[in-house]
Amino acid sequence: MTKLLQLDKVDTHYGQIHILQGVSLEVNEGELVCLLGGNASGKSTTLKTVLGIVKPTTGRVEFAGEDVTERPVSYRIARGMAIVPENRRVFAPMTVSENLELGAYLRQGDLRQDFERVFGLFPRLYERRAQQAGTLSGGEQQMLAMGRALMARPKLLLMDEPSMGLAPILVEQNFELIKQVNDSGVAVLVVEQNANMSLAIADRGYVLATGRIVLADRASALLTNDDLKRAYLGH
Repeated sequence: MTKLLQLDKVDTHYGQIHILQGVSLEVNEGELVCLLGGNASGKSTTLKTVLGIVKPTTGRVEFAGEDVTERPVSYRIARGMAIVPENRRVFAPMTVSENLELGAYLRQGDLRQDFERVFGLFPRLYERRAQQAGTLSGGEQQMLAMGRALMARPKLLLMDEPSMGLAPILVEQNFELIKQVNDSGVAVLVVEQNANMSLAIADRGYVLATGRIVLADRASALLTNDDLKRAYLGH
């Protein structure tokens, strides 16, 4: 498989505080990978490092065959990264269609194929296309946030805590949607606390604890890992 994203022995600091310590992970083209961990484990910092918001103290970030460690966020997005942020952050006063169009702001040309693709994945958004985003349900807003990211035609979709703030029934639907997006050919990195749901759809997984990768394996193997069960699955 072709490597799309690689973090190689990444360390980060906030001032004197050592956050990430030797973190190495990778996502191959077309893969769905989850990064698990509790609060203050370093998940958010890892995601910010991938996107370029946080710069490593040491180590490298490679994306699509290029060292992007020194590259800004805008460059990485133009190269094919997109993010679905925590709590979705849709533009409430704008319509669904307007929100989607914003996702393609770095691109020129006809967006009809992109709208067709997003509406094909999320028919509910087509039904609500003229509706203000702020009037959508939580689940529909999550669809919109994912659709907006897909309008950029990303190679890699970054998902930041996609289950945050959703009712349990919507969490399950949400992970089904993430799997659907991945099946359409987009590589996905899901950063989550919900280990069960994440591993159920992922190809591989990593577990972060206090800034270090403590487990890495196929998702099916992690689901049966006794240490992970005790720490995250409540067994």
